[in-house]
Order: sequence, then C-alpha cells, then structure tokens
Amino acid sequence: MSVREDLFGRSRRSVTVGILLLISLVAFEQMGVGTAMPAVVADLARVEDYAWPFVAFIATTVVGTVLGGRWCDTRGPRLALLVAPAVFGAGLLVAGIADTFAQLLAGRLLQGLGAGAQGVAVYVLIAQVYAERSRPAVFGLVSSAWVVPSLVGPPVAGLVTEQLSWHWVFLGLLPLVAVAVLLVLPAVRGLTAPAESVPRRGLVPAAVAAALGVAGLSWAGQHTDLLGAVVAAVALAVLVPALRRLVPPGTFAARRGIAAVVAGRGLIAGSFFTTTAFLPLMLTATHGWSLSAAGLPLIAGSLGWSGAAAWQGRRPELARPRLLRIGMLGVAGGAAGLLLVAPTWGVAWLALPFWLAAGIGMGLGFSSLSALLLAESAPEQVGYHSSAAQLADQLAQATFVGLGGALLALLTTPAVAVTVLLVVLVGMAACGAWIAPRTGGP
Repeated sequence: MSVREDLFGRSRRSVTVGILLLISLVAFEQMGVGTAMPAVVADLARVEDYAWPFVAFIATTVVGTVLGGRWCDTRGPRLALLVAPAVFGAGLLVAGIADTFAQLLAGRLLQGLGAGAQGVAVYVLIAQVYAERSRPAVFGLVSSAWVVPSLVGPPVAGLVTEQLSWHWVFLGLLPLVAVAVLLVLPAVRGLTAPAESVPRRGLVPAAVAAALGVAGLSWAGQHTDLLGAVVAAVALAVLVPALRRLVPPGTFAARRGIAAVVAGRGLIAGSFFTTTAFLPLMLTATHGWSLSAAGLPLIAGSLGWSGAAAWQGRRPELARPRLLRIGMLGVAGGAAGLLLVAPTWGVAWLALPFWLAAGIGMGLGFSSLSALLLAESAPEQVGYHSSAAQLADQLAQATFVGLGGALLALLTTPAVAVTVLLVVLVGMAACGAWIAPRTGGP
C-alpha cells in the first residue's frame, strides 16, 4: 500500500480527516481565544484577571495529558477518543454561554482537560492505524493542522468577536467537534488495548503537582515582581520532583533513545515558541512596526513550517535523526539571525527571512520527533511517551516565556532583554542539534 493510499484510501480517508479536524479545533481555539480574550475580560472581569483563563487551560492540559496517556496504555485509545472531545466540547459550551468569570474559568478547565487527553489519544491512534512508513506524512499533515489555525485563527476570531460576540468564538466550534468524532468513529471501533501494561504508580498526584507547577510558572511570567519570583521558585520546587515520575528516566540527560526524543521536544518547542512570543514585541517596541506588520514574520515562519513538514512527509526513506539535526540547526540559525534584529541598531526586515528559516527547521524537526517517538515506543508505552513529550513542550514554553518576562522587568530596555533571551534560546536549539543523533536508539 502506498503512503497516499494509507492516508487517503477508502478505509483511511475519514479517520485522517477526523484527526486533522480534532487537532485543528484545539489549535483554532487556542489561537482564537487569545484574540478574543480582551473582550471577554472586559465583559466578565477586571484586567488584573487577564492571565487566569490561560493559566486554567494550561493547568488542566497537563492533567489531561498525563491521565490520557495512562488510560491509553492500559485500556487503549478507544474511549479516550470519544470522551476527550466530549469534555473539550462541554468546555466550549460552558465558556460560550458564560455570564460570570467563574463559569468562564470552569469552561477553560474542561477545555484543557479534554485537549490534553485528546492530543495523546491521537498519537496512540496514529501508532495503531498507520504503517510506520506513512507516519512522517501523517505528522506532516498534523503540523499543517496547527499551522493553518495560527494564520487564520486570530483574524477570524477578531471578526467574530466584533461582528457577533466573543461567545461565538467558543460556540461556533461545537458542531465541528461532533463532525470530527463521527469521522474517527469507524477507526475507533477497531482499536484494541495493549496486550501488556507497564505498572506506573503515583502518576495522578504527580500530574496534579505538575499542573500546579506549570500554572505557577505561567502566572509568574505575567507578574514580574517579588511575588512573581516567589511563585516561580515554589512552582519549580513542586514541578521538578513531579517531572521525574512523568518523563522517561534519563530525559534531563538526553539519554539515547526515547529520553533524547522527549528532551528534544522540549528544546525545539521552548526555543521556537518562546521566540515567536517575543518577536512581535521586538519589532513594535524597538523598531516601531505596527502590530499587523509585526505579524508578517510569524506568517513566514508558519508557511515555512507547513511546507517543510509536507516535504519531509513525502520522504519516508530519510533518516529522522538527521532531519531532526537539520531542523534544530534551522531553528538555532533563525533565532541567531534575530540577534541582528533585536538591538536598536538592528535591521528589522531581516526578521522575515530568518524566521522563515526557523519555520522550515521546525517543520523538519518537530515532525521528525513525532515519528521518532512512535518508532522508539512499545505499544504499551505510546501513551506514556506521548504525554511525556507534550509535557516537555508545555513546560519549556511556560519556563522560557516566564524568563523573558522577568528579563523585561529587570533589564533596561526591551531590546536588551530580548537580546539576552535570544542568546539563551539559540543555545537551547544548538543543544537540540547536538543530541539529535541520540534519538535514533542504539
């Protein structure tokens, strides 16, 4: 069977489209909510409460990720692929009809719980349904399912908020949740639980501790005062021991095999997404660009990501560790190039080609890590390893966005703060390139 037939043949077409729709819904919700949130907070709360809807989502995403992974490894992904979208949809409904801030937060908690479990279940579904040769192409499509909402999500959410109401940013997605579930249902019926299960104790308390730690880091990143520093320190003290239960042994040392894959996921996500968060600030505060113009490098990066992910998907014969190294170097080079943009004397337009290069690197590296994760996982460990990789992603973003906020508070100008942050992020991506050969196992 050819790769194309494995993805879009009669027996696979609906499940492939369903997977892409499930991923796109979560991506669009995350991208769109950020655009609508100022209107939401103005309607229901105070500006001081702005961070809480994001913190609530992040915290329960961590819990959903861990619990979804454990459920899939013990009982298979069948029920998770039905329950997780239902919980996510319930969160959309609760938030969409909210008339109090507490109800909005309850909706965000449900959305995060469903999104976390659903993300892991999709990985397990891919492992069970698609041949190994086809997985790079599947993950190329999954990357596009994130990239397209990053392009259209903010403007569509802004238009909906202005012309209708912020409520419809949530409610408008509900019918698509039902469609996605119906599309994956034929494949779900044939899924089975792993023949064996690896005992893992203490995952639930560790998941709760990790959720509190990640939420604390996220909150501290938006409160760069003494209280924020104390919260960040406490969050790290809670988070580090929890992570030792939630990620494979040797992850912090990038030991060869799955540990290096999980570490690589944190390094590439932390460097790319943190830079993405601060790139518009770099261009507006230092070089006087408008918000619309400052979004152009982000669009270039998204297009580079999508194109490179699609290209690697058509090359299943290529060694994934080598593609990962090239991708990590692309992200490192793109972030290093921004060191020519960040200072006040920098050349602002260089952000476009350099972030295009970083996006190409992300398309090669992120998709390769996903394929390597399944290749390095036994059937009874796919859920655990998928949840660990997603946790590494979430933690790296929360930590280094928080670091960027602290640098902005401590250093003299945004130009200086972003320059220091970029040096750290270039080092992270370069470290990812160094460990890339370890991701291919013995």
